[in-house]
Amino acid sequence: MIVSKMAASLIGSEIIKIGNEVNDMIRRGEKICNLTIGDFDPALYPIPAGLTTEIGKAYQAGHTNYPPANGVAELRQSAAAFLKERLGLDYPANDLLIAGGSRPLIYATYLALIDPDDTVVFPVPSWNNNHYCHLSGARPVMVETRPENNFMPTAADIAPHLKGATLLALCSPLNPTGTVFSKEDLAAICDLVIEENKSRSADEKPLYIMYDQIYWMLTFGNTRHFDPVNLRPELRDYVIYIDGISKCFAATGVRVGYAFGPTTVIDKMKSILGHIGAWAPKAEQLAVATFLQDGKAVDAFTKGFKEKVQRSLDTLFHGLKELKRSGLPVDAIIPMGAIYLTARIDVLGKTTPDGKELRTNKDITSYLIQEAKLAIVPFGAFGTSELSPWFRMSVGGASLESIQAALPRLREALHQLK
Repeated sequence: MIVSKMAASLIGSEIIKIGNEVNDMIRRGEKICNLTIGDFDPALYPIPAGLTTEIGKAYQAGHTNYPPANGVAELRQSAAAFLKERLGLDYPANDLLIAGGSRPLIYATYLALIDPDDTVVFPVPSWNNNHYCHLSGARPVMVETRPENNFMPTAADIAPHLKGATLLALCSPLNPTGTVFSKEDLAAICDLVIEENKSRSADEKPLYIMYDQIYWMLTFGNTRHFDPVNLRPELRDYVIYIDGISKCFAATGVRVGYAFGPTTVIDKMKSILGHIGAWAPKAEQLAVATFLQDGKAVDAFTKGFKEKVQRSLDTLFHGLKELKRSGLPVDAIIPMGAIYLTARIDVLGKTTPDGKELRTNKDITSYLIQEAKLAIVPFGAFGTSELSPWFRMSVGGASLESIQAALPRLREALHQLK
């Protein structure tokens, strides 16, 4: 069968591939600590009770027909008010677009801005930008980041690549690292975009920023979330924000995301998604609209939710640091946000007990699944080299007890390598 060149050369998600392998093992009765998918086990992390109640009410009231293509007015108004109150981002409801999670909104951003062979600049590791470039025909420019800066890009990293680019794709807190932009680093990058746009003629397409802040409510300790328009208001016409409830309310399956930004771009994104039909269900939209207005319920849920997520992340972090102190080749970056821990497991070139050499980070992943019953995702799945010793650990799908039990198994598996 002949298919399009795009489809023929499309690469499937490495994360889903690993997750499927782990799920097959779990179905066979094996006990696996699954730290792969950026999702939540509802038994461990249920959505807010108030949101559950409102979803039920909306279905009982018969809200089972199509929603408006750009989202129900109640949700656009409620989300706009929430963003203004919580982040100081003042956008009219008409400049918000609702969709079935953040993925259709990211895709619509690419399609609204990118012509074939336009340049998209993004740091690696990052989630899925390489695949969205492939889907849209963009020319990807992947900017390598460093552990010394918590795998967040700096202005110096990005500056050489912005000339002529159409889109700079950024995310904070970052999937896959769980790290965040400092105010200074993000402001310096914003200044680069401002200067680049000043240098372009009126008939040139400007440089836009897509800013994925889906995890902004999940920051820990004294960590603060920063965004481009608050730091540099003159960027308002050039920033498309990606946001929603999937992560902050453990509501990945509820499928309510929203984008907001300059009217001209958002209007085109509305048209694109109107043809695709990637709408969030009407009942869920109405439920979220009501829940976002209940500030006390939002704060109460967020407090307990964040404490539970941070407890799992801190357990992993301190456990890996203890393994490092014992002489094993592991390390970790302190968790700052999201549901991810960045871990270093530097055993490339080592040999397993059955004589197999670990040549890539995929080999390490497979070995740890089999021997430590621990499933993690290599940074190679996020655009970096298969020789990188860095991995993502996602805690939403594993209990604290499962994480605690996995650490001794990891120690033993590493000790077995030669």
